[in-house]
Amino acid sequence: MWKSIAANGITLLILALVVVGGLIAWGQAQYVAQGPLEAPICLRVESGSTMRRVSRQLDEAGAVSNVSVFRAGADYSGKARDLKAGSFLVPERASMEEIVDIVTRGGRSTCGTEVLYRVGVTGQTIEVRELDPETNRFVVKTEFDPSADEAPEDYAAVREEADTRYRIAVAEGVTSWQIVEALKAADFLSEPVEDVPPEGVLAPDSYEVRAGALVANLLEEMQTRQEVRLAEAWAERAEGLPISSPEEALILASIVEKETGVPEERRTVASVFVNRLRQGMKLQTDPTVIYGVTQGQGVLGRGLRQSELRRETPWNTYVIEGLPPTPIANPGLASIEAALDPEETDLIFFVADGSGGHAFARTLAEHNANVAKWRAIEAEQANQ
Repeated sequence: MWKSIAANGITLLILALVVVGGLIAWGQAQYVAQGPLEAPICLRVESGSTMRRVSRQLDEAGAVSNVSVFRAGADYSGKARDLKAGSFLVPERASMEEIVDIVTRGGRSTCGTEVLYRVGVTGQTIEVRELDPETNRFVVKTEFDPSADEAPEDYAAVREEADTRYRIAVAEGVTSWQIVEALKAADFLSEPVEDVPPEGVLAPDSYEVRAGALVANLLEEMQTRQEVRLAEAWAERAEGLPISSPEEALILASIVEKETGVPEERRTVASVFVNRLRQGMKLQTDPTVIYGVTQGQGVLGRGLRQSELRRETPWNTYVIEGLPPTPIANPGLASIEAALDPEETDLIFFVADGSGGHAFARTLAEHNANVAKWRAIEAEQANQ
């Protein structure tokens, strides 16, 4: 009798183990399987939240097939205590394993509200924008000029949110003075600086920062990024260029940057200046004259006067030989690369063509004809 009872008990134990093992295998399969989410969502994890609360949020959003499996998987993987506050983009069909990784791996928020500060040549704007998970594109909610406008209420509201992200986008061709002045108006940064870095050494780019970040640290990052770009482009430079140092390359790149906003023209514009340097011709470029007038402190806002074109300054390339002594702006990577790998041409002139680009010429006669066409376009525009 006892043998029969023992045998039955062992049988039941084996069956129980088989069932438990089957449940574990099923749970593991569910945990790593493709999830039910039909479209991406932005999951906001509040500070002090728990994995249980997050599992309920995911269940309500239709992102997990079984909340118990989700929590068990997080516990078993040892990640349940690593939950991070923030807003996280959960892609469609993400498995529970992938979602646990997303909300525990650390780093910055990947969706939700972002404050974007655009620093441009003619001004700056702050945008408050939200990432649309379905299109993975930002929708601008508010836009204002921090140096002239009072901050709207919704901007103040997002400044209070702990998971708001901040980004600064610096346009190509902005001067160092303009960058320093613009950063003074960024109320999410700390300790504005007065000292202006040398012209040309700050890389125009997009920089993600944390609220309260030091302006000096941001400027250091911008300078490091420009140094790396310049060093890499210098190492890959074309042979036979009439420039002898990375510093001269940066000067030439800044002139290319200010002369054209058409990407496909950069290497052609660079070739004109390289050809002029090779032939000992003056560069004769208006942006350098403008820099001699403004010293990079703001926009001239009018045409150059004849007296300014004749006035001798270190940057007036109608008067001086060769390159000016410093860059005239902070050039972007494309202009640095164009200056160090210009197109092979015999062009030595260019003038605006009325379409936003330029008409190039090899001879003075061709150039004068192009200038006449441009003057006619200017006259026609003035009469409209």
